[in-house]
Amino acid sequence: MSSIELVWDWNLVPLHMIDERILTSVELDALLSSEEDHFLDMKGKDIQPAKLQETFVAFANADGGDLYVGVEDKKFKGDRLRTFDSKEEANAILVVLLEQTFPAVEDVQVEFLSVPKGGYVLHVSVPKSPKVHYTSGGECFIRLNAGKVKIKGERVTSLAYSKGSVPYERVSVSSVEVDEILESEILQDYLNRVQTSIEPSRFLRKQRLLTERNEKQWPNVGAVLLFDEEPQASIETRCAIKVYRLRTTDAEYKREHLAEMPATINGPLEKQILSAIAKVSELVDGASYYEGPKLVSLKYPAEAIKEILVNAVIHRDYSLNDDIHIRIFDNRIEIASPGKLPGYVTLDNLYEERFSRNPNVVRMLHNLPNPLNHDIGEGLDTARNELKKAGLVAPDFDQRGNAFVVTIRHQRMASIEDVVMEHLEGNPTAIITNKLARQLSGEDDINKVKKALQKLRADGKIEVVDPNVAAFNFQYRKATSVQFK
Repeated sequence: MSSIELVWDWNLVPLHMIDERILTSVELDALLSSEEDHFLDMKGKDIQPAKLQETFVAFANADGGDLYVGVEDKKFKGDRLRTFDSKEEANAILVVLLEQTFPAVEDVQVEFLSVPKGGYVLHVSVPKSPKVHYTSGGECFIRLNAGKVKIKGERVTSLAYSKGSVPYERVSVSSVEVDEILESEILQDYLNRVQTSIEPSRFLRKQRLLTERNEKQWPNVGAVLLFDEEPQASIETRCAIKVYRLRTTDAEYKREHLAEMPATINGPLEKQILSAIAKVSELVDGASYYEGPKLVSLKYPAEAIKEILVNAVIHRDYSLNDDIHIRIFDNRIEIASPGKLPGYVTLDNLYEERFSRNPNVVRMLHNLPNPLNHDIGEGLDTARNELKKAGLVAPDFDQRGNAFVVTIRHQRMASIEDVVMEHLEGNPTAIITNKLARQLSGEDDINKVKKALQKLRADGKIEVVDPNVAAFNFQYRKATSVQFK
């Protein structure tokens, strides 16, 4: 088999079209002092292009990152700047990275950095990609911490599911016959509500809810999630929702913190979502915690909880063997949805980017009258706005292992200082401690609260009840000279 040589045509993308800028001494020192990590790697200019391509592919297959070529890593003995004498010297590297990676990585940013002593460092900014990429040798890598890992077989398939480039919702479910779905009351109810007279089997085919395997059609994961009466018994991976009420504010909770046994919610997706909303509402409505001697009820806007929960169900990675976990703490609600953020979506662009890992599920639920789900991306906007109306801070987002976690905090938008003074206002016997200020404001950081109390004391607005006790035991009251409106 003859090989095909790919030739980089600089007439199509000439060197002068690639950005060039001067790297200041301060910027260079910052770069040289940087530690390589999940998002940063440095290589000398003499690295083989094919070897460099492995790191390039690993970044694209993970969360993106910055690659600096012309700078040795910190293990190198001697001058770490091994720069290109001219931009043309980097041609071979650019050919391999940009032309011989399959499929090509889109939106790569390339620039030449001119260093003070002369020469160029090649900076390649690799975006997180919604696709799975391979080197010219057909190998697949993923970035892990400050290195790369070669993956193949099932791990590549899992990566494709995670990214959403291959929808797991279209995998066939051989434990369920098509007739079981066709005879389902849930499917018939759906067809009645969307007011279609189309024959059920034709409807499933047109909606891509059947998958052919071994010359036979089977319901796929999407069909089972939507229309099977007990999808949790039919799908190989777990797909229920677990709801906990935990009487603690600690990040690490123990069994004794459970107010009751966790509720497990099963059923097809629409029923599951509605049941989970009802259960969370039940637990939140009856939830309370102490702010010092005062019993305070948890109050969250129902619409914000609903939107985040719906997002967790319709956008989760159903290839992962885990349930959705909803944890209701004394001062927050955490909703953990299996799967990392898909496609181009990152923690920084959640409100702007749109990408659906389960497009069939999203579309089918959205076709219902008064759908539970908005268009992609609108749910989080609605949740943020509803929390703002209620005077609460915007939700927090985090990726923990293989889960995307949304936290709704019972934390007011007012400053810590305002919360403290409001507590003391008009009550001559009221006192406050660091712990109580944290409970009142929802701010978990003990040092932030400490600084707020110190500022109020320096401003003459509060005073220490007994200055002879240890500082960490200080109790504060409003200063006698402060007049409240």
